[in-house]
Amino acid sequence: MEKLPREFPFAPLVGVGAVIVHQDRVLLIRRGHEPLKGCWTLPGGLLELGESLIEGTIRETREETGLIVEPLELVELLDRIDRENGRIRFHYVIADYLCRVTGGQLSAASDALDARWLDRIEWNANNPLALDPVTIRVIEKGWRRAQSRCNVVQ
Repeated sequence: MEKLPREFPFAPLVGVGAVIVHQDRVLLIRRGHEPLKGCWTLPGGLLELGESLIEGTIRETREETGLIVEPLELVELLDRIDRENGRIRFHYVIADYLCRVTGGQLSAASDALDARWLDRIEWNANNPLALDPVTIRVIEKGWRRAQSRCNVVQ
């Protein structure tokens, strides 16, 4: 079966992202490929045919970070549409999930150039990695949900 082209597709592509909260920090990766090549963002990628959103989140996170995660809940469903000269260059529908680490060892892999944990102040106040506003919004929503879950358990 032929894959849909990522660039200038004829239909939206479905992707997943992981908001991984661990010890009050969130994990980001530096993308090695377009779209957003060189930018810091959440781990994730495209679903494979026959794969559920949860399975895709687990697989993509493991491939990019070496970590094994458990997706806990959907944080946000969003569109990423990039236009170029009146055409749609990229169009992704992305399901971002709050995840917790259950195993593995952190190391940037697959198409991730780097991976690092960020404290809340780093994505809010000074934003040293020049995160885009959508990524910050999703991180903040995921972080708040993780905090709420901890407060319920304690």
